[in-house]
Amino acid sequence: MYKFYKTGFHNPNLSFKEKIYNMSFKYFFFVFLLALIGVLMLYSAANGDWKVWAFNHAVRVAMGGALMLALVFVDIKRFLHYAYYFYAFTLILLIVVEVAGYTGMGATRWINLGFMKLQPSELMKIALVLALAKYFHSTTLQNIETIGGIIPPLLMGAVPAVLIMMQPDLGTAMMLLFTTGIVLFVVGVQLFKFAIVSVGGAAMLPVVWHFLHDYQKQRVLTFLNPERDPLGAGYHIMQSKIALGSGGFWGKGFMSGTQSHLNFLPEKHTDFIFTMLSEEFGFVGGFLVIFLNVLVLVYSYSFAMRTTSYFGKLTIIGLATNYFLYVFINIAMVLGLIPVVGVPLPMISYGGTVMLSVMASFGIIMAMYVNRDTNLGKD
Repeated sequence: MYKFYKTGFHNPNLSFKEKIYNMSFKYFFFVFLLALIGVLMLYSAANGDWKVWAFNHAVRVAMGGALMLALVFVDIKRFLHYAYYFYAFTLILLIVVEVAGYTGMGATRWINLGFMKLQPSELMKIALVLALAKYFHSTTLQNIETIGGIIPPLLMGAVPAVLIMMQPDLGTAMMLLFTTGIVLFVVGVQLFKFAIVSVGGAAMLPVVWHFLHDYQKQRVLTFLNPERDPLGAGYHIMQSKIALGSGGFWGKGFMSGTQSHLNFLPEKHTDFIFTMLSEEFGFVGGFLVIFLNVLVLVYSYSFAMRTTSYFGKLTIIGLATNYFLYVFINIAMVLGLIPVVGVPLPMISYGGTVMLSVMASFGIIMAMYVNRDTNLGKD
């Protein structure tokens, strides 16, 4: 069990030049290289048409990049001060989704703003981490070791998770709960409490199964036996495995994937884009994407180790864990290692709110690292 103690050295406000000097440009390079791969794959998914998905993706990368860089220069004391406000605002947005949300593909997950469709659940992934980081920054280790001390952070994770499950979006809800659990583990919550929660969760599985939607039950049953309905519920994962296997070591070549370009592979521009990439560029292409994501994660967690403020450490760890869950769940899903859930591959899959929220996360991570020697004190 890891316990980060609240240490730090006073560091006056850094100048603009000093913040640039403290940045990791390698980190940004890996991020934008992944985004470039996304643009190319979306161009291929549209059979060589920039206007369908690739152009919009490139515009979102530019917008997300600008947001990321802007957040790097924000005084991190503002993140600490407004953490609870941002969490409360995002929670209200989730309630708005339940009352007057936009419905698409059988799920109500968006708020239609006219010029774009906002998905508050993606913002909650950032808001929850900031709120948890502020809570544990402001409390004591003795309080954390009490039952009363962990009830507030548990509620912080559970309330939005329940609202998101109602959309329904089980994948995102599970990501929030897992991230909450990781933060609790990092700050030093005793292992026996995790064991109690795990046993309780296992005991609730029959109840949870009863409340799952029919399509969610089908996904679990299909995961256990994809061949049970090869032309129905099992179609997605079976076509994904065929495409992955047919790519071989080197792949079939850019824009030459038969499963994707003959439209056997569904959702090739969103959830199953890693499958299309692996068919066209084989094991080499898939390994490159995984390796780049590992580099982003290694750099992120190393930033946390080098950050002296407790708030900064927990924020980086929480946001990096969110990103890890995106990558792990998407790739494990298309490989058939877990049931199919609606989690995209960040930086590569087509999607607006996800792109902006992930880029914002990278900006906040870098802001914490740039100001790594700042002692925030109590807010």
